[in-house]
Amino acid sequence: MAKRYVYLEDFGVGEVIELGTRPVSREEIVEFATRYDPQPFHVDESAAKASIFGGLIASGWHTASMFMRLFVDHVLAGGATLGSPGIDEIRWPRPVRPGDTLTARVTVLEAAPSRSKPDRGHVRIRYEVSNQSGETVMTMVGVSLYRRRPVPEQHPEPK
Repeated sequence: MAKRYVYLEDFGVGEVIELGTRPVSREEIVEFATRYDPQPFHVDESAAKASIFGGLIASGWHTASMFMRLFVDHVLAGGATLGSPGIDEIRWPRPVRPGDTLTARVTVLEAAPSRSKPDRGHVRIRYEVSNQSGETVMTMVGVSLYRRRPVPEQHPEPK
């Protein structure tokens, strides 16, 4: 059974969490880009062939969104997450192309309680996405906020 990541205390520094795989279709690339990032190399096959990419590629924001779905499904769903204050860095070293299958994983860099709010803390994570050839297509470093595990109430022993 897969480990559940519910509270801050469930994350171990150095832990690697595999998030599974996801195929990418031409139709999905064009649909996302048409709505959110309509640059020619994302929406027009002829223009994409003439570009520096030599063919249609996914928007980096689409790649980030596909990663996010895997992260929600395998880590955040059912957890005591409080959202994220942001991403420290994001890189797209290689393009994602129609027919690629993406594999995602995260590495826990830090998990620490808040100094000012004892009911929560932060998890600093390195996010990685690769294609079916093992080539890295996206990396991010960011922070997620989590509630801490509640402490059971202590009841005095009856006399």
